[in-house]
Amino acid sequence: MAGIAVIGAGMGAMAAAARLAVAGHRVAVFERGATYGGAVGRFERDGFAFDTGPGLLHLPAVHRDLFLKTGREPLESCVELTQVDPASRHVFADGTAATLPNASRAGVLAALDETLGAGSGERWSDLMVRAREAWDATRRPLLEEPLWANWHVLGRDPYPAVRRRGLFGLGGGKGPTTATLAEVARRELADPRLIALLESHALAYGFDPRTAPASATVLPYMEQTFGSWYVAGGMRALADALYARCRARKVEFAFDAEVTRIVEKDGRAAGVELADGRVAEAEFVVAGVDPVRLPGLCAGRAPWGDGDVRPAPEPGDRGVGARLTVCLALRGARPADAVHRTVVHAADRAAELAGVFGDGPAPRDPCARPTVTVLRPDDPATRPDDAHEAVTLTATVAPHGPVDWRDPAVLERAADELVASAEAAVPGLRERVLWREVRSPADGGPVPGPALAGREGRFLRPGNRTRIPGLYAVGGWSHPGGGLAHAGMSGAIVAGLIVNGDDWRGSE
Repeated sequence: MAGIAVIGAGMGAMAAAARLAVAGHRVAVFERGATYGGAVGRFERDGFAFDTGPGLLHLPAVHRDLFLKTGREPLESCVELTQVDPASRHVFADGTAATLPNASRAGVLAALDETLGAGSGERWSDLMVRAREAWDATRRPLLEEPLWANWHVLGRDPYPAVRRRGLFGLGGGKGPTTATLAEVARRELADPRLIALLESHALAYGFDPRTAPASATVLPYMEQTFGSWYVAGGMRALADALYARCRARKVEFAFDAEVTRIVEKDGRAAGVELADGRVAEAEFVVAGVDPVRLPGLCAGRAPWGDGDVRPAPEPGDRGVGARLTVCLALRGARPADAVHRTVVHAADRAAELAGVFGDGPAPRDPCARPTVTVLRPDDPATRPDDAHEAVTLTATVAPHGPVDWRDPAVLERAADELVASAEAAVPGLRERVLWREVRSPADGGPVPGPALAGREGRFLRPGNRTRIPGLYAVGGWSHPGGGLAHAGMSGAIVAGLIVNGDDWRGSE
């Protein structure tokens, strides 16, 4: 079988490697860093442990399929998965709070009616019904199939704001369509707290709700329908399990092995060259790297744009936020009634969006209080004993503009603001802090979100096929975009293309 070189050991790249190895290929992974997992990181100190990337898993069926297809042990035999219930608590700017159950449409409706007023739950539920139509219309092309050659049809928004005939129910008619998530929120939800609830799902993925397509309603729909799951030991345990599965399938890994060039022969990818000058020959190359870096590996030759895949996005279309993370080691036990995830919404959402996405009339104070997600897992593996607690705070912030995230003073002041906001979720938080670790957004850079239909295709990702035969792209910056579930699907698509040929249309 073919020899395959994989660039990078992120979750999408390892998903592809495991599937290709099971298909009988010889797979070697070259990772320029010291470990695997990509953004799925972990920080440990003094018996405390924190996820520094994703904190929860959505669409677990993607990884269940991956582990089922790559070995006899199912996912639940490799990691312990538990549903987080309640799924989340939302503290709004006016001080009201809503606690939402996991994977229960009726439960969410009742909770919103009880806390936000009669009719609130019904408005939210009606919006989720329409989000389901968008999900059903785009699930296969955006998750399970290679990016279509006529990807332009995905530039039409499937959200059923105006019913039409044709592809996705939107083609062939006339009349205005809802262009953005923010417009959907204003028109269909009205209540500023419901608007904040909807828009926070987009912001968590780095999307600006003022420009994101209406189809971004699928983000809360996926969470509400398929649930939120936690991996015992932290999300890093999922990366550990996938790495172990790759090794069990004889995938070879080389760490601190930076690929500097993709070798071409007779017009097709033929291997990779490493920083030390070594060349690893291969019949296929799978690149789990940011597409901005990929042309440099191809000697300046842009690997996209031959008509059957979407061109790589322009820098202005990559305007996603970055994550500021604060890891808190706390004295005192975690209360039995503590909620795993609490979202504390910003008091001034307009100012927050202007600051994150850089369109305000003047530079906004980067340390003003943004929307903060507070994670408090009930997991003994995250703390030294039951007399302590590990809490992680995250916020989407601007990776650009006047903010110098490498300035320690700026970083610490921003962390102070996150801690102050988080006291709405953890009363007396500041008095409990033993120490904290602040992870700068400058270290991780922008966070890619999942692909979305609509807005003329601006929110799609470059296809997994490239114009260079034998070269494929995988991972969060490629189709179908970022997030653990989407990375897993990206690996499945790339493996399907290599095993079955470039005319493969996806699994049935």
